[in-house]
Amino acid sequence: MGSGHALQATDNVKKYGKTPVHSYSPMANAIRALSMDAVEKANSGHPGMPMGMADAATVLFAEFLKFDPKHPEWADRDRFILSAGHGSMLLYSLLYLTGYKDITLDEIKQFRQLGARTAGHPEFGYAGGIETTTGPLGQGISNAVGFALAERIEAAKYGNDVVDHYTYVIAGDGCLMEGISHEAISLAGHLKLNKLIVLWDDNEISIDGATSLSVSDDQAKRFEASGWNVIKVDGHNVEQIRSALTNAKKSDKPTMIACRTVIAHGAPTKAGTSGSHGSPLGKDEIAGTRENLEWKHDPFDVPAETLSAWRKVGEKGAAKFAEWEKRLGKLDATKRAEFERVQKGDLPKGIAEAIEQLKQKLSAEKPKHATRQSSGNTLEVLVPLMPELIGGSADLTGSVNTKVKASKAISAKDYNGNYVYYGVREHGMCAAMNGMALHGGIIPYAGTFFVFTDYCRPSIRLAALMKQRVVFVMTHDSIGLGEDGPTHQPVEHLAACRVIPNLNVIRPADGVETAEAWQIALESKETPTMLVLTRQGLPTLRTDHTKENLTAKGGYIISPAKGKAAVTIIGTGSEVSIAVEAQTKLRDKGVEAQVVSMPSMNLFDQQPAAYKKSVLGDGLKVAVEAAVQFGWEKYIGADGIFVGMTGFGESAPAPDLYKHFGITSDAIVEKVLKAR
Repeated sequence: MGSGHALQATDNVKKYGKTPVHSYSPMANAIRALSMDAVEKANSGHPGMPMGMADAATVLFAEFLKFDPKHPEWADRDRFILSAGHGSMLLYSLLYLTGYKDITLDEIKQFRQLGARTAGHPEFGYAGGIETTTGPLGQGISNAVGFALAERIEAAKYGNDVVDHYTYVIAGDGCLMEGISHEAISLAGHLKLNKLIVLWDDNEISIDGATSLSVSDDQAKRFEASGWNVIKVDGHNVEQIRSALTNAKKSDKPTMIACRTVIAHGAPTKAGTSGSHGSPLGKDEIAGTRENLEWKHDPFDVPAETLSAWRKVGEKGAAKFAEWEKRLGKLDATKRAEFERVQKGDLPKGIAEAIEQLKQKLSAEKPKHATRQSSGNTLEVLVPLMPELIGGSADLTGSVNTKVKASKAISAKDYNGNYVYYGVREHGMCAAMNGMALHGGIIPYAGTFFVFTDYCRPSIRLAALMKQRVVFVMTHDSIGLGEDGPTHQPVEHLAACRVIPNLNVIRPADGVETAEAWQIALESKETPTMLVLTRQGLPTLRTDHTKENLTAKGGYIISPAKGKAAVTIIGTGSEVSIAVEAQTKLRDKGVEAQVVSMPSMNLFDQQPAAYKKSVLGDGLKVAVEAAVQFGWEKYIGADGIFVGMTGFGESAPAPDLYKHFGITSDAIVEKVLKAR
C-alpha cells in the first residue's frame, strides 16, 4: 500500500507462490489447506488472506501467544483479534488446530452454513477463542485499543502478577483505510499502549484490484506520526517475523509490524491477485496449490504429525494457566474477591440500595434538572461504589456530565484511573468501549451529543450484536438543545436507534427515571444501553416515591385520570411534562386524560399484552415527542394523534422552538378537541 516497504516478499513467492521451506511450513500449510478447502466447499468466502498470513500467524501462535484452549476465558490470556474478519478461516483453522473444543473439523466443513459456529465472519459468543465480532473493517483494530487499555487499567489496579498480557491484531489494508482506524491508532499512540501489537497484512491487494487504485498512504509514517513503533518484515520469513515480535514486546510504544505478503500464497495463477480475495480458488487452482505447497493430502485432511505439532502448541498454555492460578491465589483476599467479581460481571452489593436512596431524595426534593445533570448526579453515587466503571467522553466532559468527583483521569503516565479523555473520536470511543467490555472486568460508559450517534452507529450496533454491557450516554437529545441549530438537533435519531435489536434506548423524563435507567443499564449483562438525555431542565414528575423500577417496564401511567380516561397521552423525556400540562388543560375542558411516560419502547414491547393494554387504555391515543413520528404508529393506531417533528429543526432558544414547531400543551389540547 505505497508504504515505501524496504523488504519485499521473496521473488519466487511473487512468481510461483512458493517460499523457502522453514520449520513451520507444514503447520502454516495446514492453515492454507483448511482455508482453501472450506471456502471451496462453501462456494463462498475469502481464501487469499488466510493463505497469505499463515506464516506470520503460525509464528505468533507457536512462539508468542499466551493461551490455553481448555480455558478460553482465562482472564490473563493474550488476546488475538482478527480485524480482517473476512479472512475468518485463518482464525477457525488456528482454533481447530490448537485444540479449542468448539471448533471441530466438522465445524470447519460447515463453514458459512446455517447453525455453524464457523460463520462467514467471526462472531463473538459462537466459540471460545473468538474475542470479538469482526467483519466491518476497522472495528477489530479499534476494539483492540479497548482491549489493550483495559489490560493496562486492570494491571494498575490488581498488579502484574494477575494481569499481564498482550493484545495482538491481524489487520488488512481495508482496516487501515476505514476512518475509524485513524481515531483508534491515534488514541493508542497517545496512551502509549505498548502491549498492543498489530500485524498488518501488507499484500497490496483489495477487492477492486491493486490497492494503488485507491490509496497511496505511507502507512509506516502514519503510524509513526501517531506515536507507534513500526517494524517492516517479509511476511513469509519466519526469522524476520520472530525478530519483529520479540522487539515489539520490548517497545514502550504500541507496535505495527508491516508484513509484506502475497495474498493466496501458493496458488499458481491467483497468488498476488484480487481474484483470490473474495472468491473460492476453484478446483484446478486448488490442485495447483497443493502441488506448489507439496501438500499431498485430501481436502480437510491434516496429517497426524502436523496436527500433533499444532496440538502441542495449544497444550503449552496449560502450565502458564496453572502458574497464574497460583499467583491469583496469593493475591490479597479482598482484592482477589473484587477481581473475581468484576471478571464475572457481577455488581457489588449495595447498588440497588444506593439507587433506592437517590430516588427517595429526588422525589422529596423535586429538583428541576436536565436529565444529563441527573445522570451526572447518579454517577456521583455509583462511581465510588464501582471500581469497574470506566467513564469518558468525546471532548464534551462538561456538557455530558460523565466525570464526577470520584473520577480520575487515565493517562500514559498513570493507568490507575477510571476516566478516559477520548478526544473528538466518537466512533473510536465506542469501538474502544466495546473492546473494554469484551476484555472483561470493566463496565465502560462514555458520552457525546445524541446527534453524533451518526458517527458511531456501527460500533453501537456491534455492541448490541455481541450482547455487551456498554453504556452510551447521549445528551442534547432534541430541538431542546436550542441555538446550536439543526446540525446538532436530533430528529430522526431516536427512531434510528430504537430499531437496533438488543439495544435499550431509554429517554428518561426526570431525575427519578434517570436513576432507574442507570440501574437498568448496570443490571443488563447482555444488552447495551443508550441513555438519551436533555440539555434543558425538567421538573421532577415522580414526586411519590415508588420502590419498583417503573422505567424497567418501558412505559407506565405516570399521571392517572380522575375516573375513566377518554384520552391517553404518551410522552418521552422532556415531552412528558408537556403531556402532564395538557392533561390539566383538558380536564378543565371536561376531558379526562391519563399520561403515560414511555422512556423505552423496546422495554415496553417486552411486557405482557395485558399490561400494555392496561397502560395504553381504550380511548384516543396521543403521542408527543420532539422527534419524527416513525415507530409511534403501533401505539397510537391509525386514528391516533402525533405531536412532534416533521422535518429538521432551527437555530433559536429552546422555548421558541417548541412553540414554533407546535410541541406544546396547547397544541395537544387543540388536536384532541378537534378529534373528538
